[in-house]
Amino acid sequence: MQIKNFNYILSIACLLVIGSSCSTIKSIGNSTKKWSENVKAKVTPLVKKEAIAPKPGNTTLVKFSIPSLKRKQPKIKKVKPVVAEIVTTHTNISTIEFLDNIAVKPGKIYLSKTSDSIDAEPAPPMAKDNFEKMPDNLSDIEKANWLQLKYSIKMDIAVEEINNIPLLTKIDEWWGTPYCLGGSSKGCIDCSYFTLDVMKSTYNINLKRTAAEQYEQSEKIDWADLKEGDLIFFKTEGRKNITHVGIYLTNNKFAHASTSQGVTISDLTESYWQKRLYSLGRVAAAPVQ
Repeated sequence: MQIKNFNYILSIACLLVIGSSCSTIKSIGNSTKKWSENVKAKVTPLVKKEAIAPKPGNTTLVKFSIPSLKRKQPKIKKVKPVVAEIVTTHTNISTIEFLDNIAVKPGKIYLSKTSDSIDAEPAPPMAKDNFEKMPDNLSDIEKANWLQLKYSIKMDIAVEEINNIPLLTKIDEWWGTPYCLGGSSKGCIDCSYFTLDVMKSTYNINLKRTAAEQYEQSEKIDWADLKEGDLIFFKTEGRKNITHVGIYLTNNKFAHASTSQGVTISDLTESYWQKRLYSLGRVAAAPVQ
């Protein structure tokens, strides 16, 4: 009771003696309170409250977490690539055009026997190039030199060993002509017409039309007697009749109309021709009248 009276007396004394000072203190108190509330209002949104499951008892715990101060990376927008159209005015550059609606149908190979599919006639390693065609503007001497060079490569012999220019000229006339059964033109030709035409033009020998007839017409010779201009006969369809014929040149090479390459030169040492070689023959030249 005495304490309360003392406080009461003190308050009255404060008001009487230093009234102006008490007003100042009260004003400072109000300003401090207002500043505290402003700070609290700014800080409160930054604090997130996460409720934690209460433990047994009457006390509820509140967990405060400070938001991350890491700076967020700005999102990069994906930009679609822009394709620029390049236009050139260079006169030396030609425009590339593509042809539409083109179809290529594969050819067919017909086999008369199942065994024929095991080993087929050798195909060329690559398509014949333009360098194999004789230029048109050559003199006779230049043509002879060109033929010697070309066929020395084909027959794998020295240029000096090639002397029968008329034979090479006739072979080269038919060179690369496609094969067709019964053919007798520059469009297509078969093996027996090729030998018939070359032997007539080069050796003045008249042959019959088919390979089987030319076989019957010729005199059989041994391998040791084989020379340029002799005929070589093959059985390409098993044990049937003679089905193919060619003209022997040199160094195991012979000229013929191949079913796969057209008119060309092949090698007797190839396994395909070794298996099918049947006979060698020679036909006498027709008497000069």
